[in-house]
Amino acid sequence: MRILRTFAAAASITALATASVAGGLSDEVMEAPVVAVEPEMEPAGSSISPTFIIVGVLAALLIAAYVANEDDDDDDDEEPEPVDPGPVVITGR
Repeated sequence: MRILRTFAAAASITALATASVAGGLSDEVMEAPVVAVEPEMEPAGSSISPTFIIVGVLAALLIAAYVANEDDDDDDDEEPEPVDPGPVVITGR
């Protein structure tokens, strides 16, 4: 029985709160109508940013330099010949 009274009180408070918020005595506020302005179409340009083009060219140059440098190292596959240090001079006491 106590739960029923609690639910009844909550329902009446909710109904009264909704009715009091629903309207007011102040004048209605008229807002200015919203006008959608379409942006002017700019002439079609490049779809790729010039920055990406510069970065791509630099990357291609770096790869080409690396490949060219790698081709020069083919002669180093053989073991180097030992270098003769020349005569060894030992000075004693």
